[in-house]
Amino acid sequence: MMVDGPPVAADPPDAHHAPVLAAEVLHGLAVKPGAWVIDCTLGGGGHTEAILAASAPDGRVLGLDADPAAIRRVAERLADAMAASRLVLRQGPFELLEEVAASYGFAPVDGVLLDLGVSSFQLQTPERGFSFGLAGPLDMRFDPEQPLSAADVVNEWDEQSLADVIYRYGEEPQSRRIARYLVKHRPFSTTAELAEAIEKAVGGRRGARIHPATRTFQALRIVVNRELQQLESVLPQALRLLRPGGRLAVITFHSLEDRIVKHWMRAEAHGDVSDPNRMEGASRRRPTLRILTKKPITPTAEEMRLNPRSRSAKLRIAEKLPTIQSDT
Repeated sequence: MMVDGPPVAADPPDAHHAPVLAAEVLHGLAVKPGAWVIDCTLGGGGHTEAILAASAPDGRVLGLDADPAAIRRVAERLADAMAASRLVLRQGPFELLEEVAASYGFAPVDGVLLDLGVSSFQLQTPERGFSFGLAGPLDMRFDPEQPLSAADVVNEWDEQSLADVIYRYGEEPQSRRIARYLVKHRPFSTTAELAEAIEKAVGGRRGARIHPATRTFQALRIVVNRELQQLESVLPQALRLLRPGGRLAVITFHSLEDRIVKHWMRAEAHGDVSDPNRMEGASRRRPTLRILTKKPITPTAEEMRLNPRSRSAKLRIAEKLPTIQSDT
């Protein structure tokens, strides 16, 4: 695997490496020795490291991440696993999951993991522009080669489009007021400038539980990286790659992601689903998944104390059902 590219930025001194819900993920995926698992969101490599340990001595992991810095960091951290051909890394968006898996002969697999949170490395590296708490360029791209940045959206989109994005992806009730203020006072080049402008747009904090810029920054990050579109694309791909009995685990961090995962799993687990591959509209197919989490798994109080960023995490797990030939 090639890990060429610009040097990885030094890890922030307080970067948190602990993967969220690690024990719950291993249990949910039922990782056993010899298992083949795909980690679609490598991040700091914590989940991948745990999966490699649980699948030893001959289990394998294919790790993907859109962020080339994550790939290079994990390649260094888990160099022994790569040397033993137990770990394969590939930089790219997870919407290309099937294509990447096929290129490495990685199918069928025993498990697929999606951890949809932004990594601590990204949040705590000012140059990446993800955090309103750290002054940096208005960027927010997972892959620095992506054409669209947060600055493009904020400085070039019209007021209506900007308001719609902030409302839809940030669920921000004051989206129109914020968009109006931003259009009037742009351009903005740094996260600090944008955060200050949003705070002024809504009239200050006034005892707010979260910073006024939180939802807007979330919305910009989602639209820049096409996060929800990619999620909708990767779920059926993951299902197709799983062997019967293989498991899918998805960790979400906000309601928009969780809603997509919940509804998709329910549809696939339902016993009366329209089959688009059949000619007759009345044709039905059997369910493809068994949902293993009636309610999403959430972090313990201890995990939230040790890692406050885990507090909004929700883990949903499903198992692929055997394919049964229809009599019709």
